[in-house]
Amino acid sequence: QVQLMESGGDSVQAGGSLRLSCAVSGYKYDILAWFRQAPGKEREGVAAIDRGLRTNYADSVKGRFTISKDNARTTLYLQINNLKPEDTAKYYCAAGPFLSEGRRLWGHEYNYWGQGTQVTVSS
Repeated sequence: QVQLMESGGDSVQAGGSLRLSCAVSGYKYDILAWFRQAPGKEREGVAAIDRGLRTNYADSVKGRFTISKDNARTTLYLQINNLKPEDTAKYYCAAGPFLSEGRRLWGHEYNYWGQGTQVTVSS
């Protein structure tokens, strides 16, 4: 059974940092990714990482977000620095097959999703 379980979301002030985690089990993935969705907005892909540890980021988060995996590749992380109010959203991890780099932030390409963890940033 495939399971992805996010944790680490919190309410923080602007300028703060958070590290989100996603425990992954039951699926031999090729790509892991983080997405977010704010109320009233479309889901947005923010970062992806493949088995070779190659990473991809949305332009809106480059320099502030860092995606990584543990050595056993069973836990996915998203380090978020210098949080801004516009980062407020529910963050989801997703697992999927190999994708070309241009498609790795497209949500419809992913097979499996977690339930999400809420990040709220106050100014």
